[in-house]
Amino acid sequence: MRAALELFSEKGFHGTGVAEIGDRADVQRGALYYHIGSKEELLWQILGDYTRLMLAEAEQIAGGSDYPVTKLRKLIHSHVRLIIENRAAVAIQLRDGAALSGERAGELQQLRDRIQALWQQVIDAGKSSGVLRTGDHVVTNSVLGMLNSVTFWYRADGRHTPDEIADILCTTVLDGLIQPRKSTKG
Repeated sequence: MRAALELFSEKGFHGTGVAEIGDRADVQRGALYYHIGSKEELLWQILGDYTRLMLAEAEQIAGGSDYPVTKLRKLIHSHVRLIIENRAAVAIQLRDGAALSGERAGELQQLRDRIQALWQQVIDAGKSSGVLRTGDHVVTNSVLGMLNSVTFWYRADGRHTPDEIADILCTTVLDGLIQPRKSTKG
């Protein structure tokens, strides 16, 4: 699977042939087909594994007893960390996720929808408690889009660590969402 991950990341799903995957993995094409079934099945394994990992962390955070803003901070930190740790899989998902068809495409979309619903649940809880100014799904979509883009510009040798990036993004998101306190001055 590592060979497929590397090649899909480098050349894209459609630009990668099964023979190339076999060559990179040092496995003959027949053996590769026997073990994986198809190139699309490899894509599903890569994307499914990453997305289930993202879902498990989001479920743990959203299901916790923290306040909504704390949960949102934890979700952002977790998302950034997982994106950086799985940059190749994230790039493949963003670029080639639509290459999945039929049942596999539906399964991946269900996983992604569950992740988004957990984020929305946390944001809605913040709005309901009066801490966040909006719970609109546009915010959820925008935040996830911003976080997912980290995969394209993050550099391990860059100025900021993953935690620093997550902190900066937390500040950016929360400064726009947190309801300002009303002045009691008269």
